[in-house]
Amino acid sequence: MNSLTHPKTHTRFPILGLKLVSSLSVAENPSILHDKNEQKLSPLDPIQLFNHWNNSRDCSARDTKIFHAHFLKTKIFHSNAFVANSLVAAYCKYAHMIYALKLFDKIPHPNIVSWNVMITGFNQNSLFEDSWRAFCRMRSFGFEPNEFTYGSVLSACSALQFPFCGKLVYSLVVKNGFFSNGYVRSGMIDLFAKYCCFEDALRVFYDVSCENVVCWNAIISGAVKNGENWVALNLFRQMCGRFLLPNSFTFPSILTACAALEELDLGKGVQGWVIKRGARGDVFVGTAIVDMYAKCGEMDEAVKEFFRMPVFNVVSWTAMISGFVQNDDFISVLQFFKEMIKLREVINNYTVTSVLTACADPAMVKEAIQIQCWIFKTGFYSDSAVKASLMNMYSKIGEIDLSEMVFKETEDFQDVGIWAVMISAFAQNRNSEKAIDMFQRMLQEGLKPNKFCSSSVLSIVDSLDFSRQIHCYTLKVGLAFDVSVGNSLSTMYSKCGRLVESYEVFQQIVEKDNVSCASMISGFAEHGHTDQAFQLFRDMLFEETVPDDMTLTAVLAACSAIRSLNSGKEVHAYAFRGGIVKKVLVCGALVNMYSKCGALDTARRVFDMMPVKDKVSCSSLVSGYAQNECIEEAVRLFLEMQMADLEVDSFTLSSILGAVSQLNGPGIGTQLHAHVIKTSLESEVSVGSSLLRMYSKCGSIDDCRKAFLQIKKPDLISWTAMISSYAQHGKGAEALRLYELMRESGTEPDSVTFVGVLSACSHSGLIEEGYFHLKSMVKDYGIEPGYRHYACMVDLLGRSGRLKEAERFIKNMPIKPDSLVWGTLLAACKMHGDIELGRLAAQKVLEFEPYDVGAYVSLSNMCADVGQWEEVLKIRHVMDGTGARKDPGWSTV
Repeated sequence: MNSLTHPKTHTRFPILGLKLVSSLSVAENPSILHDKNEQKLSPLDPIQLFNHWNNSRDCSARDTKIFHAHFLKTKIFHSNAFVANSLVAAYCKYAHMIYALKLFDKIPHPNIVSWNVMITGFNQNSLFEDSWRAFCRMRSFGFEPNEFTYGSVLSACSALQFPFCGKLVYSLVVKNGFFSNGYVRSGMIDLFAKYCCFEDALRVFYDVSCENVVCWNAIISGAVKNGENWVALNLFRQMCGRFLLPNSFTFPSILTACAALEELDLGKGVQGWVIKRGARGDVFVGTAIVDMYAKCGEMDEAVKEFFRMPVFNVVSWTAMISGFVQNDDFISVLQFFKEMIKLREVINNYTVTSVLTACADPAMVKEAIQIQCWIFKTGFYSDSAVKASLMNMYSKIGEIDLSEMVFKETEDFQDVGIWAVMISAFAQNRNSEKAIDMFQRMLQEGLKPNKFCSSSVLSIVDSLDFSRQIHCYTLKVGLAFDVSVGNSLSTMYSKCGRLVESYEVFQQIVEKDNVSCASMISGFAEHGHTDQAFQLFRDMLFEETVPDDMTLTAVLAACSAIRSLNSGKEVHAYAFRGGIVKKVLVCGALVNMYSKCGALDTARRVFDMMPVKDKVSCSSLVSGYAQNECIEEAVRLFLEMQMADLEVDSFTLSSILGAVSQLNGPGIGTQLHAHVIKTSLESEVSVGSSLLRMYSKCGSIDDCRKAFLQIKKPDLISWTAMISSYAQHGKGAEALRLYELMRESGTEPDSVTFVGVLSACSHSGLIEEGYFHLKSMVKDYGIEPGYRHYACMVDLLGRSGRLKEAERFIKNMPIKPDSLVWGTLLAACKMHGDIELGRLAAQKVLEFEPYDVGAYVSLSNMCADVGQWEEVLKIRHVMDGTGARKDPGWSTV
């Protein structure tokens, strides 16, 4: 009631403009409102006046107290339950719960409405424990709850995360026959969906045939929150099939499900429903539409829908910014953020963390510093989530020192999440020492590292003993069976060569995901157990687990490892049928698989059909061309990458350098070297090793040495390549000196390194050094010599003319000599003209390889050199009888 109007003069007398005491006076003594014609207003009902006043915007807690005093004075409070309940509700409305509770206790005869008012009031003021106690107290006094009571107390159980109490309440609901009430069922569905099993929520929903849209909204929302997006869409179809009209509460949940599943066409259909139902102006529905388009990668449509919204809020702005981040459009992120600041829109920590994610790029260091200054200025720096994002941003742009600075300025060191971000930052920057140190500091300070801390440390630790200690810790605190920790443990054991333990950990993971399977498949493939990799993939399909692009990439890597073209084609067909073949990751793996299997035409077709070509797929194809000696195609594709402004990484350059090294000419290789210097990749170990091998094959040992010296941190492969290059060019002394430098650097040699070392001894005639290094293999490094090592020793003795010693060496070998060893002795015999021993060596070679033309030719030439022409004819006759044919020589001169 906003005014009192005189029936004749229409003089307005605004009640809300008077003091409340005056209004009550008018109500009790209406004669004061007489006009000049002595006509009276009809008496006012104080209760009606209170209700109007309580529902008005200008009412306050003070006014409620004045009404309270009036009702006590007139004794209406003790005689009218409606007035008492209304006063209690008013106090609850203004958060005066102490007054409300005292007043409630003074109600002479409280009824079920009184109890409902108190329980609802506690809920409104987030006093959920008091709400639960009030319900228990009401039951102890013998009051029977109604649907409003049950609905309110179920809301309290949901807020308190008390699913057990909720089940007790629901048992009363079923017992007392309220289970079909929509208000009660929606509360129970919401509770089960949040804190119990979603299947229980579905069971409650399907207990009774429901035509209540609120219940449908509750179960659909619960499905989305539990990640059951297909179930949510199916429920939506059922709802529409029953001719129940969705509303503005239904649409956001369904659109969220479409966004999560990237079901763009279905999302557009739901948008049609939104337009038809006239819900387009709802800010939550509009935001859900924007978010759906953004997550499906349709940013142009997202922008259109955003600007069609009549009202923007921080959620809609943040949805747009997150969409741009997801699509790597960092420029648009900053433009929208600047527009928010310009329009003075509300900005929350989710918005800031999204912007910081966009700035986590080395090319955006300047913008990152500006954003941090703005964060300082606006006070967001005290927010733990923002600090965590700042630390993560700095670690990704390589400024790990700044991440540490932000961490040290954290006030709450009891926040495990901040520690987890810092450990992850060290892990991302391959700083295992600091990551481990921080993990140990957490334990020393009484903090319990969570699954993120454990996973990050396990991802970088290469010590099996320390990793097992972390494994023990995760078992002790119950983290070992978490899927992320289990994945990290399985991967760690696989990297350490403990495949059996890796598989044991994998089997112990209760809820395996695609990451678990992909990691295990990769582990099997890397260690040569491709059969187990394929079997695990089959088990996934049998269990109806849908593989994602990571899993298919791992399986294709297994196909590449064993060069199984047929298996690769089967996986390709599966990916095509499942619609995953368009994923860039899968396309790159397919290109790599076909390249490794020699099917270069198919690899090129897959590459040409890729919607977006990335450096991985380009590098794989370049490598495939190089390995199959298609040098022209490799160079042409490399030039196409340059013209398309695709980033050329060290792997691509290594592949193309390996291809051009087969040309035995430095022309193209020198140009590529210039490009390497231009891109500052000459210090990369893979590129430097490829350069020195290329120059070595071209005979330019000086350039080879320069390329080696440019490598920042030589690894075993680069050391070995340089040693072998020196050996091949007759620089045995330099090769042995380099070997000693390698040992001093802490790099341990392998069997291939010793082949280079022994070859250097052979080319330089260093017999004693050769024997020393052959013994050192077993004594110092536990490496058993192989055929190539023994062949090098035979070559060393043979070049020095010590043929009898070479023969004795062969006879005393711990392994049976093969054609390589005897062939080396045969070459030495030809060099020194020892026909008898040469005949023996040739006979041994032909026992292993009856069609070896080289053995026949070498023996024939030896006989010809000493004039034994009859022997030459015999050897040629035997050679013709075996069908062996010598290819004619040719020259380009």
